[in-house]
Amino acid sequence: MPLALLALAIGAFGIGTTEFVIMGLLPEVASDYGVSIPTAGFLVTGYALGVMFGAPLMTVLGTKIPRKRMLMLLMGLFIVGNLLSAVAPAFSVMLIGRVVASLAHGAFFGIGSVVAADLVAPHKKAGAIAMMFTGLTVANVVGVPLGTLIGQSAGWRVTFAVVAALGVVGLAGVAKLVPDVPKPEGVRLRHELAAFTNVQVLLAMAMTVLGFGGVFAAITYIAPMMTHVAGFADGSVTWLLVLFGLGMVGGNLVGGKFADRALMPMLYISLGALAVVLALFTLTAHDKIASAVTVFLIGALGFATVPPLQKRVLDHAHGAPTLASAVNIGAFNLGNALSAWLGGVVIAAGLGYTAPNWVGAVLAAAALLLAVLSSALERRQSAAPAADEAVPAAVERGAAAVHH
Repeated sequence: MPLALLALAIGAFGIGTTEFVIMGLLPEVASDYGVSIPTAGFLVTGYALGVMFGAPLMTVLGTKIPRKRMLMLLMGLFIVGNLLSAVAPAFSVMLIGRVVASLAHGAFFGIGSVVAADLVAPHKKAGAIAMMFTGLTVANVVGVPLGTLIGQSAGWRVTFAVVAALGVVGLAGVAKLVPDVPKPEGVRLRHELAAFTNVQVLLAMAMTVLGFGGVFAAITYIAPMMTHVAGFADGSVTWLLVLFGLGMVGGNLVGGKFADRALMPMLYISLGALAVVLALFTLTAHDKIASAVTVFLIGALGFATVPPLQKRVLDHAHGAPTLASAVNIGAFNLGNALSAWLGGVVIAAGLGYTAPNWVGAVLAAAALLLAVLSSALERRQSAAPAADEAVPAAVERGAAAVHH
């Protein structure tokens, strides 16, 4: 794998850390600014919304800029946002800093996926995408716990200053290691937008929303589920999240490897198994060991879908994949927001802390059905040209027989 993928992975590590570390630091931030925990939660919501809207916006703005330069500009935006969060004198200023940082998120992963895929041979594209996303998954294992520890001991502002420093390292890596590939000729914004008329691109994005939404339906409420149902101590939630992160790392690498060999079968297996495991979580959540194993499996199966889904978008948006790739990253965050809301609805309805697992299972099963539909449509589209070619051939054979 080219060294340029390491630079992209470092940038992804910084982005992944800043996205999730805030969840462990909400009490400290709320206390410092004198706001409630729910109000501090806007720092999470604001970031997710920034990713959703920032992904297409920043990608459209970058259509006239070479991809390497755009990646550098996005890392610069990420650094500015985190520095603003680190020094923010008021809660509103910190919220602005979070949104500024989030604007870089979707476009960096979207453009980075295209760059990563272009760096390797066609049969290694999903593996290259997975290598970049390894930075995001490792962030959940190392960056988030370490950032939370730093924030709780030295102050949350130090955490965001460290994340900004990670952004500087990522920027330097992109500048030094990523080749200066010229912008593709003849690709205009209308070509990028045309990708959204492709049914397969839309189906892949819907699978992204539902499949990864299934993961976050359960994981968003892991703290009350593990403490109130499984019987873990409050302090155990941190290492359970590390276990989830380890599952993400493994699933991401396995998904990337096998997606290059058999993309759709990989999606069938991972989405089907994810639906089953999420359904079983309603039972395993009552046992400490079984629940810990299940948390790991949810991380592994959930992230095993990421490289194949991202590659499928790139494959079907060929010729102008950048915007579609970035919007698919926004689709992950849309899935997170949708499933977290639905999980809260079933808990508020009095169905218990394990009820979000059923929500996740239904979402993952729906994603599996879309995968089957997508494959069936693809086979039908492939068969149609073959049938069209067969008709003239039959006519020619008939004409030849008449002449004889």
